[in-house]
Amino acid sequence: MKDFVFIFRQADSGQNSVSAEEADTINKKWNDWIGGIAAQGKLKNHGAHLDPAGKVLKPGGVVTDGPFVEIRERLGGFIVVTADTFDEATTLAHGCPALEADGSVEIRPIFA
Repeated sequence: MKDFVFIFRQADSGQNSVSAEEADTINKKWNDWIGGIAAQGKLKNHGAHLDPAGKVLKPGGVVTDGPFVEIRERLGGFIVVTADTFDEATTLAHGCPALEADGSVEIRPIFA
C-alpha cells in the first residue's frame, strides 16, 4: 500500500457566505464522501480544512498577503488515503464534493 494526499482546490469566487442550511448540506456531502473512504479502510489521515487567510514567504524575504494572489483558486484542505496504485487513489477521489463546485482534487503520492 502507498499513501496519497488529496489536495482540494476550489474556485475563489469571492462568495464565502452560504446559508446555514447550505453549509449543512455541503458538510454532509463531505462527511459522507470521506466516511465512504474510511469505511473501505483507505483513510489514513483526516487532514485538515484550511483557513482562506494566510501569507506567502517568497525568496528574498518578500511576504505577501494571500496565499492566492497569483491564482484564481484556493486550497480548501487535504486528506491522506492509502491505496495499492495511483489508479486506485484516483478512483477514490471520484465523488469529491469539491468537483461539484467547479473545484479539483490534486492526487499526489507521498514519499515514505
